[in-house]
Amino acid sequence: MNVSRQELLIHTVAGLLLPCRSVAVGASSPIPGAGALLARDWAAREIPSRRLFLTILGSRRHNSMTSGGVELFDMAAQGRLDAFFLGGGQIDGEANINLVGAGGTYPQTAVRWPGSFGSGYLYYLVPRVILFREEHTRRVLVPKVDFISAPGPRNDGVYRPGGPIGLLTNLCWFAFDRARRRFVLETVHPGHTVEEVHDNTGFDFDGAADVPTTALPDATALAAIRGPIARQIAEAYPRFVAQVFPNAA
Repeated sequence: MNVSRQELLIHTVAGLLLPCRSVAVGASSPIPGAGALLARDWAAREIPSRRLFLTILGSRRHNSMTSGGVELFDMAAQGRLDAFFLGGGQIDGEANINLVGAGGTYPQTAVRWPGSFGSGYLYYLVPRVILFREEHTRRVLVPKVDFISAPGPRNDGVYRPGGPIGLLTNLCWFAFDRARRRFVLETVHPGHTVEEVHDNTGFDFDGAADVPTTALPDATALAAIRGPIARQIAEAYPRFVAQVFPNAA
């Protein structure tokens, strides 16, 4: 069964969201958005009485919010948001993320990124933050970020109900050990190796002697991803669907 990188990631995201009742996906996030839609579909089939409340910012059909970030921040503060996705131009081994820039000394960085926005706020409040970055290179996964937009969990006495559960890339899935403040290699995607992950990761991480392979979607899940899920996410991300699922229309 031929499964694309995007389909594998969508399927993996959906599995990570199954325990959730309320999920939000930020802008420019077609793969997390599609994964959240698949998780909602699974939840509805397995537990008909349970509804996964989903917000995809940038979507009209899958977004009940009328004031964007304001309502999202209110939901997080009230404990009504179970999961969110964050990325970064840099991510380090203690789960610090950098959305501001790299190289030089702030604010005169050689490279500038969009900025932190509400990342620090949501990182502290949302209990299941999934770090998502497709590019898995030493340029992105660094020993220490140049600027901390949102800090990883630490023993500083600050009340923090939220934080990362792990990091998903185009090579693997890392869980995050909050007590030890380290990533743990949980699975490696088909076609890739543990050695490849080590070679392309700038920070140290833990892992079992025999790391499992990330589960592939079965025929039913793959049909859903290529059909109804692709058509639904096309409303917000038509270019992504045209490129990845040209037969979804």
